[in-house]
Amino acid sequence: MSAAENRLLFAWLEVTGLCNEFCDHCYADSGPKGTHGTMAVEDWVRVLDELAEMGALDVQFIGGEPTLYPHLPELIEHAHGAGLGIEVFSNLTHIREPLWDTFQACGVKLATSYYSDEAEQHDEVTRLRGSHKKTRANIEKALGFGIPLRGGVVTVRPDQRAREGLQDLLNLGVEQVGGDRTRAFGRAGQGATPTIADLCGHCAHEKCAIGPTGDVWPCVLGRFLTLGNVTETPLAEVWGGAQMAVVEADIRAVHGDGMQSCTPPQFLPMCGPCGPCVPSVGHCDPRETEAAATIGAPN
Repeated sequence: MSAAENRLLFAWLEVTGLCNEFCDHCYADSGPKGTHGTMAVEDWVRVLDELAEMGALDVQFIGGEPTLYPHLPELIEHAHGAGLGIEVFSNLTHIREPLWDTFQACGVKLATSYYSDEAEQHDEVTRLRGSHKKTRANIEKALGFGIPLRGGVVTVRPDQRAREGLQDLLNLGVEQVGGDRTRAFGRAGQGATPTIADLCGHCAHEKCAIGPTGDVWPCVLGRFLTLGNVTETPLAEVWGGAQMAVVEADIRAVHGDGMQSCTPPQFLPMCGPCGPCVPSVGHCDPRETEAAATIGAPN
């Protein structure tokens, strides 16, 4: 499919691999030993400009933990000035006061993961003592500021109070919540080599992900499939380029021609008319959509 037929509308920007949490199910395999990669802030600014020029609508800053990236406020302000919609996917444990001002001034939306209504169980998943208390307090703070926020629960343990966690989010006033199972990528794969069959098949359809070293992936989970690198080639040439065509053909060979049919696109903040997908807990697979709705439904 050509770039003209498949416009790039959305990009995940993984600005860092550093995270203060160390969740077993992290698809990015990020943690306290992660780095900010090799992309300079000037590289990210150029990518934002290229996305705007290509007609993209939204970006989502991810990690790692994006609030640990020192130039995040600068990138948010630049994205806002370029006319891009902005969402930050954060664990909400490390937000300094000036960043709240940036969020409000630039119309930023937030998204977060939540694992249980019980602090001890949540902290066991994140491996960060006190993370539940901080995340919950900052959810309340964001809502108090009127900042749109999405939340969801990934079920990672058999005894996890996932449903109660979802209900707790609703009780806090989070209007968009969801739930999902662990996805077998990154640490969650427990050493298994990821395959195209593990993906939903909608990769590289109107969206891509860009990592801390400049690699362009068809989605955040498909990081083992590289479309190009923005430090070597302009994004407009990567998108719809020869390597992307090869990757699309490989995906199509596994998932068939129906891969472009969105039901809905995972993680996209501008989903519609479908229900909202929550970062890390959204459903793309139409075979699982009904199950996801059941998991996410309030009691």
